[in-house]
Formats: sequence, structure tokens, C-alpha cells
Amino acid sequence: MIEMTLAEVATVTGGRLHRVPGPPPAGAADPSGEPAEAAAATVTSVEFDSRAVGPGALFLALPGARADGHDFAAAAVARGATGVLAGREVDAPAVVVPPIERRDSHTYLGAVDPDGRGAAVLAGLGRLARHVLGALPGLAVVGVTGSAGKTSTKDLLAAVLSPLGRTVAPPESFNNELGTPWTALRADASTRHLVLEFSARGAGHIADLCAVAPPRIGVVLNVGSAHLGEFGSRAGIAAAKGELVEALPPGDLPSYPSGPSRGGVAVLNADDELVLAMRSRTPARVVTFGRSADADVRACDETLVAGRATFRLVTPAGSAPVTLRLVGAHQVPNALAAAAVALELGGTPEQIARALSAAEPASRWRMEVTDRADGVTVVNDAYNANPEAMRAALSALVSVAGPQRRTWAVLGPMGEIGADADAAHAELVDVADAAGVGRVVAVGSPGYGPGAEHVDDVAAALELLRGALEPGDVVLVKASRAAGLERVAAGLLGSATEGLARR
Repeated sequence: MIEMTLAEVATVTGGRLHRVPGPPPAGAADPSGEPAEAAAATVTSVEFDSRAVGPGALFLALPGARADGHDFAAAAVARGATGVLAGREVDAPAVVVPPIERRDSHTYLGAVDPDGRGAAVLAGLGRLARHVLGALPGLAVVGVTGSAGKTSTKDLLAAVLSPLGRTVAPPESFNNELGTPWTALRADASTRHLVLEFSARGAGHIADLCAVAPPRIGVVLNVGSAHLGEFGSRAGIAAAKGELVEALPPGDLPSYPSGPSRGGVAVLNADDELVLAMRSRTPARVVTFGRSADADVRACDETLVAGRATFRLVTPAGSAPVTLRLVGAHQVPNALAAAAVALELGGTPEQIARALSAAEPASRWRMEVTDRADGVTVVNDAYNANPEAMRAALSALVSVAGPQRRTWAVLGPMGEIGADADAAHAELVDVADAAGVGRVVAVGSPGYGPGAEHVDDVAAALELLRGALEPGDVVLVKASRAAGLERVAAGLLGSATEGLARR
């Protein structure tokens, strides 16, 4: 983050200073004999967790489900924070922003923010991020959206762009109105690339995020069934995802191999017709990726061994071989999208292929493959789920296991997929059977129907598995985040009597 005083933060966010003394007259001192320097102290970072605060931080006082950040303002300053961005007066130096009416329930604060003060802090944070990014004209902001694969693609983008210059990307899935500006404010004058995930649970959400962090390059991965219950149709989802490419600036002709391109670039999946149709919605230059022979950046000679893909990366600037360390054939389009962006930002096919081949899983609970000492392999993909991601995970499970090993799919409920949720769950049992998955265990979701073995909760799932697993078995664990099925994976790995091997 570029350095700012609390007074500058107040100006940018529309807040007022509280308990922040002004500059002293020349030679003046406070009663202790020390100059009053609070007004000149600078902010160099932002934090929403008071435990993560260090010297120079601006602490975000946000109300939450269990606690109100305003109550930790003094503790944050005691830890070294310069001040607090707050929705009400606190017992510490602060910039206090006025409350606003929350537009909808998209904010993660939800019902714990009845007076709109938390939403006001987020709005102030967004204005601060927009200001800082505007002061970094050499920064390339890359936005990623899609129904599935955003986080994996974000991690791959960080891997392929880091060799080209300092790159900032969010940890985990920081992709909402808190995570996006928080991540953006990690950028400073030395940063060349800022990679951001853009999520949506309603129309206008991605447009709002783009207003906070205007992207120059926008990647749309796919349009699936995630949040179908909120959008009503895949067309509605496509309309929301396309807000990303609508926000891009006009594009120029590509300049590779001589150097990075300029202007806006929409990177679209050529294998998804709803994504490809977004080319008519953007002023940016369009680059396509996918397995299609018509894609600008594509994969050829693709093979899958033990769940990991090998292919030849083909681009307008040349080709190079790639062997992914990430698990699943569904990672190939994610890698191609990252490659297309890196090519626009100055990478060569050879550089990009090396970075893709070296990239390790970077975000937890996404196709984490761990071998127990007794030969059981646990595939923890429990961060989130929708029908498309479930099918990809089941395919990856079978590929990891190969023809000789027994397979288990431990599946929990998929949330926010609309009125046909029961049919979507039941269909996955048929998909698993057709793929050759040995046993399906449904945890807390009757929607999977009679084709699955049903257990009530995580404890029951662990009891079943511990009594039935044999050396060599491969277990996939997957569900929507709210189900907490990562606890099944943790329980299985914690039950091993010797060391674990992550691969």
C-alpha cells in the first residue's frame, strides 16, 4: 500500500477524524514533553483481524456474527495500528465514516449489520482501494470470474505472473466486497500485477467490485450452476459474470512477441458458448482459450496420468510442453486461461509452460491429495461444490486411483443450486457409478437418493470409513463450504499412525 496519513484517509473515504490531534505549532510539545505526531503518522496497510495488526496498519472495525470489530479498536492501536476505520466513535484514533443503507444482503455482514455501519466501513475501504490503485498507473489488474475454478486459476495466475514482476493475489477465496479491496491495498509502487477473484450472488455485484478495482484484463472461465437458486437461470448467471468484461477498457492490437500488450483484454473460454457470447459485451480485445481448435490459446496432445494432465500449450507466439502438478483434467482450462493472461503481460510460451509445470496447489481444501502411511489416499476438495465441479472431482478421483484401487466419494450437500437440487444430487450418484466410483457416501443430504450410503453427519462418516477403508483405497471428500466436510478429510488424515505424504 502507498503511505497515507489518517487525514488523507479521511479525505478519500469521506470520513471524519476522531481523537486524532492536528499538527502541533512549531516547537510545541504535549504534556509528556514529546511532540504531538499522531496526525503525521502514516498508514501502510489495512487489516480486519486485530490479531494481524502491526505497526502502520489501519484496522477495519467491522461487525461480525460473533463480535464487533469496534470493540477491538483500542487493542489494535495498542498492537501498533496507526488508527481505525470505523462506523462509530471508538476509544482510539479513527476515521469515522457515516452509516449508509445497505443495498442488499450480498455483504458478508448480513443481518449483523442492521444500522449499515459495517457496510459504510466497507464502502470507505472500497474508496480507499480505488484511490490507491489510481496512484499506481503501471499496475496491471487482472480479474477472474466463473462458476468454478476461480481460485485455482487465481493461484495459477500468481504462479505464471510472478516471474514477470511482483504479483499480488488474494489468499484463499478473498473475492467479495471485503476481500477485493483488502487484496488491492496490498499493491504498492513495486507491484506489477494484481490478480483478483470476482464473485457474485446477484446482478451488479461484479460491477461493484470492478468499480473498486478496475481491471485491465478480465478472465471468464465458465457459466455453470453455482448460485442458480439466486440467479434463476444460467442466462442470469452469464449476465452477471459478463459484468467483468463490460468493465474493461478498449483494447489494442497484441504486441507479443515483442512485449506486453496494452489496453483492455477479455480472456474468454472458447468451449463455453455462454462465455464466448460475451465478446459482444466488451470494448476490450478478445482472446480465447480452451480445447477448441479455434481457441487462440489451446491445449493439444492432452493426456491424464494419475490425475495429472500433460499437454502441449499452443499460442500465437509458439508452443511448449506442460505437465501440471494440480489434480484433474478440469485444471487444463484453468491453466490455459492463466497462460493467455501471461502472454498478454510479456511472458513467452516457454516461460509460461515452466511456471505452469512448477505450480503447486496454493489454496487449501482444493484437490489436496495426501497419502497416508497405510496406503490410503485422501483427496480433500471440500472447499466448495456445484454440479459441474462435482463431476470434475469424480473424474479426477477415478484418474488418481487408476484401475486397480478402490474409490470412495464422500459427498455433502451442494448449496444455492435452485429448485432442482434433489435431482442434481441424485444425478451425481449416476455420474459416479458411470465413472466407476466404488462407493458413494452421502453426508447429511438425503437428496442423493437410494444409490448412496447415507450417514447423518461427519462423525458418522468417519466411523463408517475407519471401519471399512483398506490400504490402497482412494477417498474423495467434497461438498459446499457450509457442510464443513473438510473435517472428514482431517479426521482420516489424523487417524494415520505414521507420517503423511502430500503430493
